[in-house]
Amino acid sequence: MQKREQLYAGKAKSVYLTDDPDYLILEFRDDTSAFDGEKVEKLARKGMVNNHFNAFIMGKLAAAGIPVHVERLLSDTQSVVKKLDMLPVECVVRNIAAGSLCRRLGVKEGIDLTPPTFELFLKNDALHDPMVNESLAETFGWATAAQLTRMKELTYQVNAVLKKLFADAGMLLVDYKLEFGVFKGEIVLGDEFSPDGCRLWDAETREKLDKDRFRQGLGGVVEAYEAVADRLGIKLPK
Repeated sequence: MQKREQLYAGKAKSVYLTDDPDYLILEFRDDTSAFDGEKVEKLARKGMVNNHFNAFIMGKLAAAGIPVHVERLLSDTQSVVKKLDMLPVECVVRNIAAGSLCRRLGVKEGIDLTPPTFELFLKNDALHDPMVNESLAETFGWATAAQLTRMKELTYQVNAVLKKLFADAGMLLVDYKLEFGVFKGEIVLGDEFSPDGCRLWDAETREKLDKDRFRQGLGGVVEAYEAVADRLGIKLPK
């Protein structure tokens, strides 16, 4: 598949058109950012790790019947994906209290959340991705009621699959965000699932194995990502 001109460049990924109008090339870069782009660094091997990690997770979800946009790996840092009409809201599930939930509600980090919470956020860096509800999303045309219902259903299906996957590898899936789009009338999981967009803790020590290592200046960011991949059995290039 031939890569053509760049369609979009985000904080850590770039998207390119191809010679097939239904498919794009998603490129993972080594760029790493936090706090709406206020903290930015390049971390060697991160793009490669996240590309392989994302392809592995999306493959597991597809095998469980969840529609995903990833078609196949193209190179160590690129994947072929379906061209989705992305919806401007992201879905967040929290299994354990952490991050903004603790700051917003004053709850203690590490509390198990039963049942898991489901939240919607508007994807808007200028507004710092504000929390919204389904009524607002429908009223402002960000998603239809049917789309929101399907997104919520799929988000919980993802939770069931991935909580077990990580638990079997000795890790806790604390929380994560998902983005969805429409492909030929169907709601499809897009963007990425990697330690950049979720929180993962060691089940015994509760050591942080995700992007919080970058946010909090803990160091060893890519090394933690690689350790998670190794636990899951993802074979990364040397």
